[in-house]
Amino acid sequence: MQIIESIRAEYLRYKALAEASIDQLEDQHLAAAGPNGGLSIATICWHVSGNLRSRFTDFLTTDGEKPWRKRDEEFEARSVTRAELLAKWQQGWEALLTTLATLSDTQLGDTIAIRGEQLKVYEALHRSLAHTSYHVGQIVYLAKSFSGAKWKYLSIAPKGGEAYHRNLASQSAAAHAAALIEKDRLR
Repeated sequence: MQIIESIRAEYLRYKALAEASIDQLEDQHLAAAGPNGGLSIATICWHVSGNLRSRFTDFLTTDGEKPWRKRDEEFEARSVTRAELLAKWQQGWEALLTTLATLSDTQLGDTIAIRGEQLKVYEALHRSLAHTSYHVGQIVYLAKSFSGAKWKYLSIAPKGGEAYHRNLASQSAAAHAAALIEKDRLR
């Protein structure tokens, strides 16, 4: 299960990046619109969760765009507590991680459907990982913008490249995610 485990580790890296970013925010920033009326972190989290739940519920047997998903509602402005945001966020990740735990590398060539489009499992996983990382990037950007000078870097800080290269073991997805979770725990 080397490929599935590699994909799982990358997902967990992005999950940890988003959560470490959210953890640095004041509650009022969670629902604050991005620049020029952009999406809030709450809206992005609702969308990522809805997407992951839809795509990975009954992953191998039903279309990834479930009839119960209300995609347009995911993009509505909302005011939520931190606990509500994290609970919603976790719903999507639970669906994803539960499915990944049941997949094997031998299933990567199987065919699934998303909105009627036939995709190989590996194509669907790569597409979902790219989609999720795109939105995590938005979360990190917004969190950094809202935090200003208080921002604690989650990867290589400016002028930190040399120190990073001296510790190459921290470059794997699993090690990076673990370091983010540990850093978050120590706060």
